[in-house]
Amino acid sequence: MATFSFTITSGEVDTLKNTSGSTAFEAVADRGLSRQAQQRVLVAKFGDGYEQRVRDGVNTKTENFNISFNNRNSDEINLIAAYLDSKAAISFTLVVTDTFSSGSLTTSSIKVVCDTYQIQYGHTDYHSLTTTLRRVYEP
Repeated sequence: MATFSFTITSGEVDTLKNTSGSTAFEAVADRGLSRQAQQRVLVAKFGDGYEQRVRDGVNTKTENFNISFNNRNSDEINLIAAYLDSKAAISFTLVVTDTFSSGSLTTSSIKVVCDTYQIQYGHTDYHSLTTTLRRVYEP
């Protein structure tokens, strides 16, 4: 099963929590996430059902990743939310680890941005966060 995660460096953790000496934090999404892909294609339709199709641009594949962090302690959810806030309009790296039928693990890094997220306050000490990350193509 694929895993999706991003790492908040120790310096970023210190800045976000207003502390010092923190360690890096790896935010691993819960199971049950989804990945939606769509190709951008220009279509010219003519009579009798005839049509021509061509890819629209260099990177024609748009992808969205719906991930969640459920029933985590409030400090962890607040740290993830603060990180996503600090990355407003700035891309960050989402690491995707997947297993192929041969049993080998592959890891790829994808640049994403977070436009929105939602926090559910289920209990005093435990919250959940859901978000949709959108893939961006940039160096």
